[in-house]
Amino acid sequence: MTDEKCDKGLHAELANTVIDAAARLDDLRLRAPGHGAVVSFQGTVRPVTKQGEPLEKLILDHHPRMTLVSLQRIAEAGIKRFDVSAVSVVHRCGAMVPGEVIVFVGVTGDHRREAFLAADYLMDRLKTEAVFWKRELGPFGERWIEPTDRDRMDLERWNEKNAGH
Repeated sequence: MTDEKCDKGLHAELANTVIDAAARLDDLRLRAPGHGAVVSFQGTVRPVTKQGEPLEKLILDHHPRMTLVSLQRIAEAGIKRFDVSAVSVVHRCGAMVPGEVIVFVGVTGDHRREAFLAADYLMDRLKTEAVFWKRELGPFGERWIEPTDRDRMDLERWNEKNAGH
């Protein structure tokens, strides 16, 4: 993969307002026209915690520069690792309520398999490596949350010795 490919097809953004996933997908298509595969994923705030408790807010604290750099590095790794033409990563920060989009990942390429793999890889990295400090608020009070064992296992499958990519 060339650095030119990276610069042209790479978009990483830290958003402090609601993410319009449809608009982000349209933008991705405009930046990388003519490709047969367009894959996107949007993660939303769940209405309940993993413990089954009602969730009022999810808060993602961040460091503006460090967090953005972590998003850029993850996006760059995805476009370099897979045969895709464009990658878009947009991640929310701040306070969000259930139903709001936390993250948008979009990938374009000539082949669906590579696009799906790239999107999956990006989400596994974002879930565990993006620089955020996450808190849940609800009737239970407030608590910090960390990546789960499952999140770490999902990431481990991309380890060079474990994956074909």
